[in-house]
Amino acid sequence: MNLLTIFHIELKKIRRTHIIWILLIPLILLWIPAILNADSNFSNAAGLSPEMNFFFQTFLGLSWFMYPASLVVITVMLNQLERSNQGMQKMLSLPVYAAGLCLGKFLVLLLLAAFQMFMMAALYFPAAFIVSHSTGYDFVLPLSSVLYEALIIYISSIPMAAFYWLAAVCIQTSVFSVGIGLAAIVPSVLLINTKAWFAYPMCYPFHILSQFIGQPKADVFNLSVDLFPLLPVAIAVTLVCLTVSCLCFGRAERR
Repeated sequence: MNLLTIFHIELKKIRRTHIIWILLIPLILLWIPAILNADSNFSNAAGLSPEMNFFFQTFLGLSWFMYPASLVVITVMLNQLERSNQGMQKMLSLPVYAAGLCLGKFLVLLLLAAFQMFMMAALYFPAAFIVSHSTGYDFVLPLSSVLYEALIIYISSIPMAAFYWLAAVCIQTSVFSVGIGLAAIVPSVLLINTKAWFAYPMCYPFHILSQFIGQPKADVFNLSVDLFPLLPVAIAVTLVCLTVSCLCFGRAERR
């Protein structure tokens, strides 16, 4: 059974779950206060234009907490799908390697994360239209700018997703797995302002996006990020987390 077949099977499994709602509800909770407090965008200390401030503040809230928290919950739910009703034993009895099953589930996690980022970008436009109508000021940014920012957050979050997947695989108790995942978000606020921020994958989306705030006339296509040592460290973190996850996946059931 190849990886593509496993990926297709895993997609079928999530149809009966509430994962999609878990992805959508945090986004709605982000945009509602942004719409209600639209007037605050006309006066901000960062010097951003109102439409840029409306855009960045909401996406920063997503990248710092809502998005990582969603990844934590999704990873645990995906892993628990196999631990209920002896699902893991049934899957391992098939002609499939545990590592392949682990990678298949991780690909589903990345797909769900991409879906959430796409919905975040999609919900931006009705929110911006509502705010534009209520204030008489055009808050709508070009589609390319919104998609570009969503893509940056998504790509930079892959090492973080790998770390959360490792935690979900290695920690059998879902409560502890969720607790550790959520607790790992908090230090990012402190580490993001240090020179070693690149060593902590939970900092990546928020740090990269926050670089725009220091630009008085922020241009979403004008962000320059030093890829060294960020890129090699991010790749190393992702590979190590996935390797350990594949080695540990289903280990208790194989005994």
